[in-house]
Amino acid sequence: MDTAMKKISQISGFVRYDMWRRTSTEFDSWYKRLGYMVMRTIVLVVRGFTSKNLNDQAKSLTYSLIFAVVPILAMIVAVAKGFGVADVIEQQLNASFLRGTNMVPTIMAMVDRYLETAQGGVFIGIGILILLWAIYSFFQSVETAFNRIWNVKKSRSILRQVTTYIAIVVLIPVLIVCSAGLNIFVHSAVEHTVHLEALHESLHTSGVKFLQFSICWLLFTIMYVAIPNTRVRFLPAVIPGVLMGTLFQLLQMLSVYLIALLGRTSIVYGAFASIPILMTWLQWTSLLILIGAEMSYAIQNNEEFEYEHDLNVMSRRYKDFIMLYLLSIIIRRFENDEEPLTAHQLAIRDHLPIRVVNQLLGRMVETGVVREVYHEEDEEKSYQPALDTHKISIGMVLDRIDEQGAEEFLTSPTPEMQAFWERYIEVKKEHTTLNDILITDI
Repeated sequence: MDTAMKKISQISGFVRYDMWRRTSTEFDSWYKRLGYMVMRTIVLVVRGFTSKNLNDQAKSLTYSLIFAVVPILAMIVAVAKGFGVADVIEQQLNASFLRGTNMVPTIMAMVDRYLETAQGGVFIGIGILILLWAIYSFFQSVETAFNRIWNVKKSRSILRQVTTYIAIVVLIPVLIVCSAGLNIFVHSAVEHTVHLEALHESLHTSGVKFLQFSICWLLFTIMYVAIPNTRVRFLPAVIPGVLMGTLFQLLQMLSVYLIALLGRTSIVYGAFASIPILMTWLQWTSLLILIGAEMSYAIQNNEEFEYEHDLNVMSRRYKDFIMLYLLSIIIRRFENDEEPLTAHQLAIRDHLPIRVVNQLLGRMVETGVVREVYHEEDEEKSYQPALDTHKISIGMVLDRIDEQGAEEFLTSPTPEMQAFWERYIEVKKEHTTLNDILITDI
């Protein structure tokens, strides 16, 4: 029993502390680096799932999706009709789990009525506004959820939101049409090269499944890149895009199985038997979308959580030491006419956590000790001294750090407190060291 508890304690200590006490640049092999990254990503996703209440956010997103699904389908069908391929959209819906619910004709009838209503006299006016507003509201809910996951405080402008959302909706029928075209091509190619009926059917089915999975992978990846109001790199978007796109397809297959299993129930409850499955499918879809966004954030910001616990309890002296060390590198490279380094390069150089490097560099920029240098060829910024290097002393830097921020903001300090403050400032100016000054002397 003691051995088991000791083992559990060791695993807990590794997951909470030891796993984060190595930077990615310290590993001597790529598979160790990858292994640590995978473990950290899993921990961060689980932590984010609980701390950011992804389950509650998924319920809220499901509510928005219920009201937006018909307008979104209406927009997709309208675009498909513009291409002359509206039938392809209906075929794709019939190929999904909705086929077993007998809801596709109902949905298509609702879409047709929605479009007819929008076109009824004032399509350019109220009809199109209602259509666009429903789509905009749903995607804005998705963006709000994504921004919360990415810790982004500010949303993009309304114009950028509208153009991004419409582009995504327009892209969906284009991808579906391309998928249908490739499906026909695969079917034709297999039919001309394979004469055995069973093998022909197997290859054709495999090709269709692969295309369906590919469309999902692409849509999820585009969503993780385009919707958050921050720069998301390709790899952190494509990994959850492929994984969540695959789970989405598997969830759809499971829904088909459940609908077939509950076929007898539909005899008693009629169309109502499909509603709980549809609602559950929508909620799980929303949850998959949010978990994928959390995974994308965890992959891209993996390094930000290195030494997380230690940084929260770091002493001021050690923080000052790292800051002065970084400043010494920046000054030395400047005096030697060497290229200035970025925050990431400074972190890699001495195996420092990127989080503390960014924090300390930001502090030195705010106090005017160093300045940011932007390069047009890339979006990264490097750092150079902002003052004459022969005048940058340790005392001057630490004094600027001490004086950074708001002071004397209390509205009604007591006279005794105000007198102590004024005397403290005088003593600091008069003495190079405060070791011999007693508190009672102030």
